[in-house]
Amino acid sequence: MSNPQRLRYSKEHEWLSATEDGVATVGITEHAANALGDVVFAQLPVVGDTVTAGESCGELESTKSVSDLYAPVTGEVVEANQDVVDDPSLVNSAPFEGGWLFKVRIADEPDDLMSADEYTAFTAG
Repeated sequence: MSNPQRLRYSKEHEWLSATEDGVATVGITEHAANALGDVVFAQLPVVGDTVTAGESCGELESTKSVSDLYAPVTGEVVEANQDVVDDPSLVNSAPFEGGWLFKVRIADEPDDLMSADEYTAFTAG
């Protein structure tokens, strides 16, 4: 499993893209998608919602369990991925591409986001 170097990662297994005009894309990692199993339902934050770093902002339901989705940063949701709502299996098949979850205009970013190498080491232990 390879974690893209261009992304940053949270301890809750979300990834965050670099910002474009203050907006970043959020998804869950391949590690998290594999641990969840086949995702069958996604409840994503709604456009206009304010999400807070480290707090639950949605849910992913799989054939194994229901897991909270955590915001890696604080900010306003500007887009939710309707493709994932319509076809939650994208979270498993393309977690770093088409399976992204939402986009957020960042107001505050925590200091504990990890690089790809740090996240790989974190999940290896």
